[in-house]
Amino acid sequence: MTDPWAPQGGGEWEGQGQPAPASQDSRNMAMLAHLLGIISGFIGPLIIWLIKKDQDPYIDYHGKEALNFTITLFILHLICFVLWIILIGVVLSILLWLGSIVLFVLAGLAAGRGEYYRYPFAIRFLK
Repeated sequence: MTDPWAPQGGGEWEGQGQPAPASQDSRNMAMLAHLLGIISGFIGPLIIWLIKKDQDPYIDYHGKEALNFTITLFILHLICFVLWIILIGVVLSILLWLGSIVLFVLAGLAAGRGEYYRYPFAIRFLK
């Protein structure tokens, strides 16, 4: 069964309709793109994506996913900041921060296993 969110076309593996397996280096870089989002926001995924996007479609996919998610988080944190005035923003900010760490770790683990991960709520700025 193929991943419905995996990049389409090219990279077929032994005619099975599966994407070609990613190398260990590609999986490590894709995992790093996700995990850097925890500590650097969109800067870490952006740097990895810009450097490696033309060299490996696997890193290109995961770099775009991590970048889209971090940009979405930035927008959501701005909304929470505005809502701090009525105090609900404090609770929402904490929940958003905790949830994003969990999703970053899940995405990093999936990338390390060679799977295509798609964040459940992310605006697709880069396609």
